[in-house]
Amino acid sequence: MFRPRTAAVASLLLLPMVAGGFLLQGASKSPTPRLFDQVLSIVANRYVDSLQGAAIFEKAAKGLVRELNDPYSELLAPKANEEFSRAVGGRYGGVGMLLEEQRNGGGLVSLVFPHTPAEEGGVLEGDVITRVDSLVVTGDMKIDTVSNALRGIPGTTVHVTYARPSVPEPIKLSFKRAIVHVPAVAYTAVLGDHVGYIPLQTFNENTADEVTAATEKLVQQGAKGLVLDLRENGGGIVEQSLAVSSLFLKDGQPIVSVRGRNTPEEIARASSAHLDAQLPLVILTDGGTASASEIVAGALQDHDRALVLGTTSFGKGLVQSVFPLDGGYALKITTGKWYTPSGRSIHRERKLLADGRLVETRPDSLETEVQKKARPTFKSDAGRTVYGGGGITPDLIVSDDTLSSPEQDFIRFVVAPKTQAWFTTLNQYAFELRSSPKDFTVTPAWRTELRRRLTAAGVVIDPKYEAAPPKLLDRELDRRVARLVLGDAGAKVRGLREDHQLSRAVNLLSTASSQNALLAAAHTTAMTSPQK
Repeated sequence: MFRPRTAAVASLLLLPMVAGGFLLQGASKSPTPRLFDQVLSIVANRYVDSLQGAAIFEKAAKGLVRELNDPYSELLAPKANEEFSRAVGGRYGGVGMLLEEQRNGGGLVSLVFPHTPAEEGGVLEGDVITRVDSLVVTGDMKIDTVSNALRGIPGTTVHVTYARPSVPEPIKLSFKRAIVHVPAVAYTAVLGDHVGYIPLQTFNENTADEVTAATEKLVQQGAKGLVLDLRENGGGIVEQSLAVSSLFLKDGQPIVSVRGRNTPEEIARASSAHLDAQLPLVILTDGGTASASEIVAGALQDHDRALVLGTTSFGKGLVQSVFPLDGGYALKITTGKWYTPSGRSIHRERKLLADGRLVETRPDSLETEVQKKARPTFKSDAGRTVYGGGGITPDLIVSDDTLSSPEQDFIRFVVAPKTQAWFTTLNQYAFELRSSPKDFTVTPAWRTELRRRLTAAGVVIDPKYEAAPPKLLDRELDRRVARLVLGDAGAKVRGLREDHQLSRAVNLLSTASSQNALLAAAHTTAMTSPQK
């Protein structure tokens, strides 16, 4: 009895598939414009769970965009579209903190900007936000949710609760939101033998003006060469990258071109303001140098106006356009790619994983002079070889291997699991030492006290990692105390020896009288350095 009935049920279950196969035998084997309508109709009428009409259309549109396999294209729902527009516009109220997502979610304060409500309220790097007004920050909450809760109309009040390892009770603070201006150039410094240093951290609406002012200031201070530091600069306003490039180029020189589908190539050229001082220039890049930063580095490298030093940049060379749609939606989609004047594509393809992370097809942080020669080659204006393959490959590769193997293990196995306690303890102790003399030295007593505080905060150092702490603790504490005692510029001068890439740039510029001499010296260095 059972077997015939089972067979009958199986036949019924298979019938739609068989019928469908029979009906499709004479149909086209390639998708047609009707395919989408057919799938939509079947899902709407036959799917086991009912769906609202609007939900079906949104899911279908999101699926189409997702299947482009482009991590930078996105269908923005009405609320997300409003937040995106507000962020791009840059006119919103905040409290002046940079938040970093922890492994278990939530908002770790990784940086407090000067002269902001957060700094005035006593927020410290390493604090963790646990509540914003009525929003309780949970372990699985994304950082964007916390950031959006902190933002609002300038002048309005936001109540924030923090956790700090050394403080048993929650810290409750109230801030009046303000328009937070993060300067593109936070400070400048003269390093080595009259080398001007400009750390450019973003491309905002004032970047070109700030770079101009910084350069003129450094020239007045006797600078004979410049370092434009674009490390960890993730980009910003493209028009400002064109203006910054123009400062160092001549009228009419191409900066970048855009190539898209069904549109003619567009070329942006140098125009408007140019700097009078034609000082030898080094640009520093790393894996965090992206987008607008790569436009500047690529243009000045191709025109032999700058020596690029460091490691290969991120490779974000896509043009996004935003199209407004019905119902408050918007489609942010890739419509073109950036190319440097020599014809190199800035973009490097990456795989998008299910958890939203981008994975490089080949990491460049460990690239050597030998390995970079496997990349496609192009020529600069002067005939120098420059390398393509995605990102901006430096003329001179200098890795930033400041940590020894024992120190790397210490960071991975001791610090990483206790990131909040590590940062908070270091920053608090450094804050207490802010009245130290300008020629201070990290003493064994400081180190002992720091270790005691770290242990009390739960950062217990396993004996097998004992080889690392002395030097690493001294260096981390020295860097933080120096920022408080000497300011950013003074701290950079003091810690120059720890920054291998900047030190190499300063050494090259200290002996180069012109840009051509600088490029020649770097070429010689690259040819004679150990080939790994």
